[in-house]
Amino acid sequence: MPYDKRDELPAMVQEALPAHAQEIYLSAFNNAWEEYDDPEDRRGDASREETSHRVAWAAVKSEYEKGDDDRWHKKE
Repeated sequence: MPYDKRDELPAMVQEALPAHAQEIYLSAFNNAWEEYDDPEDRRGDASREETSHRVAWAAVKSEYEKGDDDRWHKKE
């Protein structure tokens, strides 16, 4: 289930990430949703949705990191 806009993202994602990171998440999730349509392309028994969420978080973590204040900050 791809997302059309940020306010459709899971509440946890909306609450945890700043707006730009949400955009990264949304784009990565939607791309992974298309890329991992075939179960043979996924690891183990992971569902298409689970795989897409993992890819999305990995994309966010490539540009953002969680600080000591438990908030996500853009990497320098």
